[in-house]
Amino acid sequence: MFVKEIMTKKVVTIHEDDSVYTGCLKYQDQRVGCLLVKDKNDCCVGIVTERDFIERTICAKKDPMITKIKEIMSSNLHTIHPLAQYKEALEIMKEFSLKKLPVIRDNYLVGIITSTDIAHAHPDLSDEFMKTWVKPRWQD
Repeated sequence: MFVKEIMTKKVVTIHEDDSVYTGCLKYQDQRVGCLLVKDKNDCCVGIVTERDFIERTICAKKDPMITKIKEIMSSNLHTIHPLAQYKEALEIMKEFSLKKLPVIRDNYLVGIITSTDIAHAHPDLSDEFMKTWVKPRWQD
């Protein structure tokens, strides 16, 4: 099964020069797990998650009104082509501990594949995936 068959096609994006505050509003309004960041050429250059908003803005005591998305985004993106097999996406996600993987064709964003997408497409993989994915709980 190809990535394009199970990926989420509607991806919420934000421009790298937008403020963190704008990103927070978009994140709240769209109720998504991440925002993919685009540059002036419409290329995907990063990803911003709730954790980035909290740790790289609030905990770092940065002003969300003036801090730019590009200052808090993760820019070392791992991506996948839409014609790749979903198992390749799964391996990349496991290897780099990712829950979201942008789908790129010809340098442009065409979707995103998430651990939820894979779980819905292949419930039989969910148990195996979760065993390798979920961090063990702290033991006293």
